[in-house]
Amino acid sequence: MSVQLSEENGGKVLAVHVSGKLEKTDFGQFVPEFERLVRQQGKLRVLFDMTGLHSWGASALWEDIKFDIKHFADIERLAMVGEKKWQHGMAAFCKPFTRATIRYFDHADAAEARKWLAEP
Repeated sequence: MSVQLSEENGGKVLAVHVSGKLEKTDFGQFVPEFERLVRQQGKLRVLFDMTGLHSWGASALWEDIKFDIKHFADIERLAMVGEKKWQHGMAAFCKPFTRATIRYFDHADAAEARKWLAEP
């Protein structure tokens, strides 16, 4: 599994690119960075790029649910970028676990996702 993180817009946007198979240990890299930015910036906008993500391990799904409950109100907008039908379904699956406005974008429209996250 590969997780790549980058800050955009002065830390107001956290871009997360995941590929391979998401495992519980991957949250050890993502969560501390997310929490640091929330302490610094308040609510964040997140670009979650799933291009190249093949699957989620059961323990990773549990870690994701725990993360979503803990940070229910810490994300303002969530742009989910993917390339597969099940990834599009993940956007709908996530809605009950956050107050964020969630939109799904096909990987070909990743620039549009960034534009949406930057809008006031």
